[in-house]
Amino acid sequence: MRIAKEGWPLILMAAALALLALLFGWQVVGIALLVVTLGVAAFFRDPERVIPSGEGLVVSPADGRVVTIAPAERDGMFGEAATRISIFLSPLDVHINRAPVAGRVNDVRYQAGQFLAAYKEDASRVNEQNALRLVDDRERNWGVVQIAGVLARRIVCRSKAGDKLARGERFGLIMFGSRTDIYLPQGCRVEAVEGQRVKGGETIIGRFP
Repeated sequence: MRIAKEGWPLILMAAALALLALLFGWQVVGIALLVVTLGVAAFFRDPERVIPSGEGLVVSPADGRVVTIAPAERDGMFGEAATRISIFLSPLDVHINRAPVAGRVNDVRYQAGQFLAAYKEDASRVNEQNALRLVDDRERNWGVVQIAGVLARRIVCRSKAGDKLARGERFGLIMFGSRTDIYLPQGCRVEAVEGQRVKGGETIIGRFP
């Protein structure tokens, strides 16, 4: 099982504590820490995905459940966007974020904020978050926002302005429960529905006719 590199320090620390507890004869504590180690390893799993091919396809930027599909607000970093799709990631979901379309990273902005439950509507506006603006080969602007939740206290973004991403390529993760919003440009047809379970890099959530 592939593990995201950001998870190894936590996994090794938990494993070391488990080993020490067992060496000192603290069986219950040691076993509990081994369970924690396996849980942390499962959280940072990074499975390969089959990225769909074809013109005009938009894939989900994250695993999870679609909680909101709504018109995008006409302000902020993605003022020209038409639709916002919000995906809630529970601690049991894969937390790797992927590019919804191929494009160039035009801008990356971090915003400090609160840690409301990520499934709440206000989380898109007030929670700690990291936003990427992508520009595709037709100069259309896309937005992907990594949003921290109640448990998530670290957002990891591996991309910077000027980087080029392929559709479905990994660009970061959010640790321990979170939300990912994607902002679709005008003319993009939404193919996801609220309540749907989606897989990052694999589930088609929109397309251009």
